[in-house]
Amino acid sequence: MSKNIFIVSLLAFMLGFSCQVKVEEKGKDPVETIITRFDRPDASILKGVYIPADKEYFYTSGLVADVVDVDAEPGTYKRYGDTYQQSKSTLEKIKATLAEADFTMEDVFFLRVYLAPDQEGNIDWQAWFKAYGEYFNNDANPNKVARSTIAVFALANPDLLIEIEAVAAR
Repeated sequence: MSKNIFIVSLLAFMLGFSCQVKVEEKGKDPVETIITRFDRPDASILKGVYIPADKEYFYTSGLVADVVDVDAEPGTYKRYGDTYQQSKSTLEKIKATLAEADFTMEDVFFLRVYLAPDQEGNIDWQAWFKAYGEYFNNDANPNKVARSTIAVFALANPDLLIEIEAVAAR
């Protein structure tokens, strides 16, 4: 019997920590909640982002560049482009995917970026950073994002040099 009481007590305890109930007082206006970006003025990315519970989210899968030249020989930059061209193509694909769900690049608060080495074994970090700066932390979109940029051995397609996941909220 005491074992059953212990199990029930443990379950009640665990449920107390995993359940949240939103209570609104009648006659009170809802509190406006905003996305808070924790900036690092000296950096092009954020330290972090706080997203209130009342926001909508949109997640992309890992997206990659489109083929630039279908007739180009596989394994050449002519097929998908170099890291800069692939970065721009992928960011444009993210922009289009977000638009399908009525989100914008300004709604993006997190990117996870995978960079693979070229045929010589080099990762072109600067090409990615340049492309990023054309979509974030600029006059057209002053928002910075929290971001992880990870070097990987290779992507699923050896012609690809970058894959990006985006998370947006509004």
